[in-house]
Amino acid sequence: MSGNSPEMSDGPALAPRRDNSRFLIAGIQMPVPVTGQNIAAMTAQLEKTVVLYPGVDMVVFSELAPHGPLHACAAVDPQADEAHFQALAAKHRIWIIPGSYFVERNGKIYNHTVVINPAGEIAGRYDKMFPFLPFEAGVTGGSEFLIFDVPGVGRFGLSICYDIWFPETTRTLTSAGVEVLIHPVLTGTTDRDAELAIVRATATMFSCYVVDVNGLDGGGVGRSLVVDPTGVVVHQCGQATEIFPITLDLGLVRQVRAEGANGLGQVLKSFRDKNVALSTYADNGASPYLDSLGPLIPMRKRDWL
Repeated sequence: MSGNSPEMSDGPALAPRRDNSRFLIAGIQMPVPVTGQNIAAMTAQLEKTVVLYPGVDMVVFSELAPHGPLHACAAVDPQADEAHFQALAAKHRIWIIPGSYFVERNGKIYNHTVVINPAGEIAGRYDKMFPFLPFEAGVTGGSEFLIFDVPGVGRFGLSICYDIWFPETTRTLTSAGVEVLIHPVLTGTTDRDAELAIVRATATMFSCYVVDVNGLDGGGVGRSLVVDPTGVVVHQCGQATEIFPITLDLGLVRQVRAEGANGLGQVLKSFRDKNVALSTYADNGASPYLDSLGPLIPMRKRDWL
């Protein structure tokens, strides 16, 4: 050590101060059996996650991960399932979003999820607003948005799969200050490419992070995606089981909203300051043209005779 070097302190080294605008979120892309019974496998993946990434703040699973995509495999005892994940959240002091699951209330089926905080408490509940009709027939859409604050970090919101195809859902969330959109999906169809484009567009249009977590096998074709508020793909999975921890910088969200992405368009402010009254938002979006499209039913087989 040179003679000009400062003397070393005999006291304990100070831990580096953590930037509270940064948040480590881990998506878990994993197989979802068609027949359900996936909670044990989810638990194993979560336990693996907290060992590999001890600084993780939140773990997110895909849509219908606990019991699979079939109504016949709906949660028999959703309260017991929730209690299981609540115990895991409290044990590891992390936020958990355990995918979603079909539940029955008052004779109706909903595609439902919860957000669990690090104390093991349910911080919010959400019913998927836009079931994938006509294919998700028999599922009733929800009517309440889910917004929750992570203390000292920022504001989060949640939508499920097909919800993101309707930008009014994200418009409502981000107009209330949501900075991170959590988006569990079950997409195993040929429109996954379109959905990935929508995820990027959503992040860019609303200057927010989008964390899109898909499943495998009965739970989808994978290719989960995280996009930042400038539209840059932070991470995209392949089509294999993957735990993907991503550090979100909510300071970037605030900078983009205040100054524009790379100093360009300040989109949320422009929407706020618009001169036009958007008629599509009147009467809950009713219009003669939309009425002319006919009922929401499956595509019929062509009659060749």
